[in-house]
Amino acid sequence: MKRWVGAVAAVIIISAGGAAYWWHASRRPRRVSQPASVMQMLGATRLDVRYNRPSARGRKLFGGIVPYGQVWDPGADEATTFKTSRPILFAGQPLASGTYSVWAIPDSTEWTVILSNAANVYHIPYPSGKDALRIRVRPTAGPYVETLGFDFPDANATHASLVLRWGTTRILIPIATR
Repeated sequence: MKRWVGAVAAVIIISAGGAAYWWHASRRPRRVSQPASVMQMLGATRLDVRYNRPSARGRKLFGGIVPYGQVWDPGADEATTFKTSRPILFAGQPLASGTYSVWAIPDSTEWTVILSNAANVYHIPYPSGKDALRIRVRPTAGPYVETLGFDFPDANATHASLVLRWGTTRILIPIATR
């Protein structure tokens, strides 16, 4: 009888705790920019991008909410990260294996993309003085995309293209194994 009473008491306590958690969790503010990630293998090299996806919501993006000529984290909340399991060539520049935060300085005709050694940081402020590398890329126009996204639209065992898309802007970064 004592065991039965103890088991019933445990079930009641666990149920009450679960209900309290559900009630609390349902009242937490929801993220506006949803977390996302994309992974690509290049032979034995694993590439990962983790980011939060802001939406345009009718706003002017580049030259608007993302000012030209200023450092910006392409994402929201925590800084976007790029991770490579082995050394690679990132737009032709050598990059050691590791995790990096991703930053950009957009402009209408050319962007500077920055990988920073400060990997686990918030999306503001930019961690100056910790750059791993900087590259320049030309933006191109593409079909409208409401929510910021990264993907690898083409890849094989030695090469891939990492693409950032948001609004009608598209940035392509070639990646190769070393």
